[in-house]
Amino acid sequence: MAEMGKPRLGESTNIVISIKESQEFKSTVDKLLKKANVSLVVGTSSWREQFVDAITVSAGDDDDDEDAEDAEEKLPSCLDYVMHFLTLFWKLLFAFVPPTDYLGGWACFVVSIALIGALTAVIGDLASSFGCTVGLKDSVTAISFVALGTSVPDTFASKVAAINDRYADSSIGNVTGSNAVNVFLGIGIAWTIAAVHHAIQGREFRVPPGELAMSVTVFCVMAMLSMILLVLRRRPSIGGELGGPTKYKIPTTIILVSFWLIYILLSAFTSYCYIPSF
Repeated sequence: MAEMGKPRLGESTNIVISIKESQEFKSTVDKLLKKANVSLVVGTSSWREQFVDAITVSAGDDDDDEDAEDAEEKLPSCLDYVMHFLTLFWKLLFAFVPPTDYLGGWACFVVSIALIGALTAVIGDLASSFGCTVGLKDSVTAISFVALGTSVPDTFASKVAAINDRYADSSIGNVTGSNAVNVFLGIGIAWTIAAVHHAIQGREFRVPPGELAMSVTVFCVMAMLSMILLVLRRRPSIGGELGGPTKYKIPTTIILVSFWLIYILLSAFTSYCYIPSF
């Protein structure tokens, strides 16, 4: 006689397992991923995935819907379609960058830096040609169109970091780090190479002062005011450097954009009023 609870010899038992997706669990996981480090959510494993993402119209991120209970996927808006078609060329171009899974991410890093450098060079040449066509001085073109064009990649990188990271450190650190690289490496390496070249040729490397002294001074003043504004936004009533309530977010945006416009106007005015001394 068979023991209780064990099937007899020759008998079969059918077990049916039903798997049902829990919307509450999925919503929790999605929120955790959104608040996690941005490096965990931007990685890709294949070129096919990158090209599919490049040609797919995705809905824009909305912080107001973050705490919504429904986990239904948002549909792209009209603005999302317009921005997708305007940026489709650049999406497809950078889809050729190797996925982050290749060579531990080093292939993606090296190719991305090379493409950004090439894009920066093209934008610089186009801006210089435009300035020559419309009659702008090189110094004015450099601080307006060239600087604006070369800052576009940093702007989008900061936007992605601000949306996906829990803190604003990555976004603001990207901006300050980019300017530090431009100043310390961009000027330092170029001047070092020029100084070595002139020393080999037996000449003294000397660069006469130009018309950017006032521009640098205005930039330093505006940068200091911007840092003071960010420190003030750290107060508990606001809660952080980026975003926040509309009554703080909109005025901060207007103030920072005004700083940039004042810098451009004062620098351009000084440049056209500059009289070189001999």
